[in-house]
Amino acid sequence: MTQTAPSRIPLVDYLVLDPEPHLVAQECTNCGARYFDHRDACAGCFEDEFSPVDVPPTGEVTAFTIVSYAPPGVDAPFVGAIVDCGGTPVRANLRDVEPTPEQVTLGMKVALTTYSLGTDSAGTEAIGFGFAPA
Repeated sequence: MTQTAPSRIPLVDYLVLDPEPHLVAQECTNCGARYFDHRDACAGCFEDEFSPVDVPPTGEVTAFTIVSYAPPGVDAPFVGAIVDCGGTPVRANLRDVEPTPEQVTLGMKVALTTYSLGTDSAGTEAIGFGFAPA
């Protein structure tokens, strides 16, 4: 009997897992604005043509908040941040860092990280992403 490796699927369409995890933005072919997920038109220039572009997997924190209260099933506190990845702003949670103002700073260097969100009964593993100190 041949055993197959369990499959892994990204939580969001713009997370690519192989060969190395990275994000892919949709870039407006007219003005260069970048977006995640589907767009019918660019918010900057109203054009409707986009092309996929890889986003650097490293960046720096440009804004953050420490979330103290969350819905049931979500561990709190945690850090929600905006990370500048080579000019592309990415909204994500920070991982592997204490959620305190002493540990998280503006300009902090971070790198993309992935993690398991769980596996279903068929063996398919859902993969999420965040950023961790570089």
